[in-house]
Amino acid sequence: MPHTPHPPTPPDPHAHLSSPTKVVALTAAMVFVIELLIMWVLSQNSASGHFGSWDLLDPVLLTLLLSPLLYWLVYRPMQRQRAALEQQLIEAQRNEPLKALIEALPDAVVFKDDAGRWLIANDPARRMFQLGDLDWQGKTDAELRQLHPAFDTALAPALALEQQAWLCGRLQVQELEADSHVVEARAMPIFGRAGERKGMALVRRDITERKQAEVDMRIAATAFESHQGMTIANADKVILRVNQAFSDITGYSSAEAVGQTPKLLSSGRHDAAFYEAMWRSIVELGSWQGEVWNRRKNGELFPEWLTITAVKNATGVVTHYVATFSDITERKSAEEQIQHLAFFDPLTHLPNRRLLQDRLQHAVAASSRHQGQIALLLIDLDDFKTINDTLGHDDGDLLLQQVAQRLSDCVRTSETVARLGGDEFVVLLEHLSEDAEEAARQAELVGDKILHALNQPYLVGGSEQLSTASIGITVFDNSVPSGADEPLKRAELAMYQAKAAGRNTLRFFDPQMQASVNARVRLESDLRHAVHSQQFLLHYQAQVSREHGITGAEVLVRWRHPQRGMVSPAEFIPLAEDTGLILPLGQWVLDTACAQLALWAQTEALARLTIAVNVSARQFHHKDFVASVLDTLARTGANPQRLKLELTESLLVTDVEGVIAKMRALRERGVCFSLDDFGTGYSSLAYLKRLPLDQLKIDQGFVRDILIDPDDAAISRTVIALADSLGLTVIAEGVETQDHLDSLARMGCDHYQGYFFSKPLPAAAFEALVTTGGA
Repeated sequence: MPHTPHPPTPPDPHAHLSSPTKVVALTAAMVFVIELLIMWVLSQNSASGHFGSWDLLDPVLLTLLLSPLLYWLVYRPMQRQRAALEQQLIEAQRNEPLKALIEALPDAVVFKDDAGRWLIANDPARRMFQLGDLDWQGKTDAELRQLHPAFDTALAPALALEQQAWLCGRLQVQELEADSHVVEARAMPIFGRAGERKGMALVRRDITERKQAEVDMRIAATAFESHQGMTIANADKVILRVNQAFSDITGYSSAEAVGQTPKLLSSGRHDAAFYEAMWRSIVELGSWQGEVWNRRKNGELFPEWLTITAVKNATGVVTHYVATFSDITERKSAEEQIQHLAFFDPLTHLPNRRLLQDRLQHAVAASSRHQGQIALLLIDLDDFKTINDTLGHDDGDLLLQQVAQRLSDCVRTSETVARLGGDEFVVLLEHLSEDAEEAARQAELVGDKILHALNQPYLVGGSEQLSTASIGITVFDNSVPSGADEPLKRAELAMYQAKAAGRNTLRFFDPQMQASVNARVRLESDLRHAVHSQQFLLHYQAQVSREHGITGAEVLVRWRHPQRGMVSPAEFIPLAEDTGLILPLGQWVLDTACAQLALWAQTEALARLTIAVNVSARQFHHKDFVASVLDTLARTGANPQRLKLELTESLLVTDVEGVIAKMRALRERGVCFSLDDFGTGYSSLAYLKRLPLDQLKIDQGFVRDILIDPDDAAISRTVIALADSLGLTVIAEGVETQDHLDSLARMGCDHYQGYFFSKPLPAAAFEALVTTGGA
C-alpha cells in the first residue's frame, strides 16, 4: 500500500511557555537567595561579623510575604496567556478545512471581522477585487483603498450591500452589472450569542450565463407555443411534451399524447421502408424533413410538413427528438387545384394540350421499344358555333361535356382523350399493330365508332339536339419528325379534308397534304432571312392601372414580309420556337425594347413607363441569358427597374432550380418578372412560392368569357386571391368591354390590358396615347 502521510502534529504551547507554577517557585527561590546574600554581606560588615541561624529568618519571611504578590503578578497573566494560545490553536485547527473549502469554491468569498478587517479572501475574490500581491490580510477597506486606488470601484457596490445587511440584520442579495457581466452579490452578517457583531461574509457569483439561459428559456417557451405543432420526445421516442398547436391540429390533448409514441398519429399510408429511410437520415444527418400523412383523433387523414431534429449531449449521444409540423391540407388542395388547371380542361375534366403532349412523347418512346404504331384522331364538332349562338354558352358547355363522356366511352381506359380547346378533341391510340395498314384499319374502326356515338341526339336545355363531327387521323411510329406538335398538325390537315368532304366523316393524312408541309418549309426560309435583315417591328399595347392610368406597355413583335405583308405572330412565333430562330429574334426584341426605355427616360411624361417583354422557354434556358440581358441594359442605358420580363409556365417543366437562380440574379439588378398566361399550363404552389415574381397575368382565355362562364370567373377569382396571398400584383389581359373591367375590379384586380384601352400601337402612336391621357 502506498504510504499516506500523517497530518503535522500541532505545536505544544509548553514549548514556548513554561509552567506558571515553576516560574513562581523559581522566582521565590531567587528572591530567597538574593535576600540571603544581602543578609550575609550585611553580617560581614557588622561589628560582630557573625552570620547566625536567626539571620535566616528574614529571607524566609520576606520570601513568604512576596509569594502571593508573585502569584498575582506572574502566575495569573501567564495562565491567561496560555489559555488564549491554546484557544487560538484549537480555532486554527478548526479553520483549516473551512479555508480549504472556501478556496475551492468558484464563487468569490470574503470574510471580515466586526471591525471590517479582511480575514479570508479566496482566489476568485482576490481576482475580482484586484488584490494581487497586496498585503491585504488584517486591513480595513480604507487601508486597502490607499494600497490600491482601483479597489474602490470594485468595492463600492459591496459596501452599500454590507451596510444594508448590518442594518437589516439578515442576509441581503442584490444583482449587479459590471463589464457586460451580471453578478449576484450576497452579504450575510454574523452575530455572537449575545447579539454582538462577529463579522461579515460576502459572496459574489457570476450569473451571466444563468440569466442568458433564462432569456433563452423564455424565448424557447414562446417559440414552443407557435402556430406549428411541436412535440418533444426522449431517446426512446416517447412523447414528453406537446404544445397547444399540436392539440389543435391532431385533436389529441396533452394528457392523451404524453407517454405515447408518434405511432399514435400513424395513418397507415407509409410503409416500413419509408420510416426506415426517415430514421436513417435522422441518425446520419441529425434531421429529416418532408411530407407525411397522419391521422387525427377523429380518424381523418391529413397531410403535414414534418421536421424532426435529434438533440445530442456533449458526448454526441441523442437525448431527445424535437418534431415540428404544420397542416398543409389547404396548400395541398390549392396545389391539386392548380395541378388540375395545369393538365386538365376545367369544363370536361379531360387532359388538356400540355398533358396530351406529354403522353404523346411517352407514346413515341414506348413505340420505339415495342415497335407498335400510334394513331392520333383530331375531332372537331361541325357547326358548333351555331349551336352555341342559338342555345347559349351554358347549353353549349353541357353539349361539350356529353361529347367528352361519349369519346371516353369509345376507347379503352388506357387510351387518352383530350380537349384542345373550344370544340376540338383528340384521341391518342397506342400499341396498334406494327403493320401501318393494319394500324390504320384499327384507327378507322375507332373513328367510325366515335362518329356513330357523336351522331346520337343530345339532351340539352330540356330538348334534343343533334351534332356531328369531322375527324382527321394520322398514323405514325417512332420515326415521326421531332416535336410533339407535328402529329397534331398532320391530324388537323386531315380533319380539314374531312370538313371539305362534307363533314360528319373522317380522313387520313396523305401525301397530298405535303403541300402544306412544303409551305411551312418556305415560311421557315423566309423567317431566317427576316431575322437576318430585321424585317420586324414592335407594337406597344397599354398596361393600365385603375388608379394611375397607363403605367407601361407589353411589346408585341410584328413581321413585315416583303411579299405577304404583315404576318401574324400566331403563324411565325411557333415556327421560330421550333427552329431555334426565337433566340436571335428574342434578343432583337429585348434590344429594341430597352433602347425604347432609354429614350422614354428622357421625356418626363414617359419616364415612369415600364415595358414588358415576352421571353420564351428556349430563350430563358439558354446558358447566356442572364449575361445577355445585363449586357443589353448596359449598352442601351435602360433602367432595369422599368424592364419586366414575362415568363410562361412552360419554363417550370424543366430545371426549376436553374430558373429560380437566373430570376434571382436578374432580380438583384432590379429587373421585374411577370408569370404570363397563369392557369393555362404547368403550375405548382411549391415552385410558385419560391419564384421571385412580381406579378401574375390572367390569361385572356379566362377573361373573354368571365361574364358568362362560371368556371372562368372562378378561375380568375382564384388567381387574384392567390396573387394577393403571395404578395404579388395581378394583371388581366384581354379586357375588351366595360363589363369585363367592372367584373375584374369587383374581384380585386387593379391592372388591365386589352382592346378596351388600346390595341397594340407603333411606338409613336403609343407615345401620343400616353401624352394625351388616352386611358
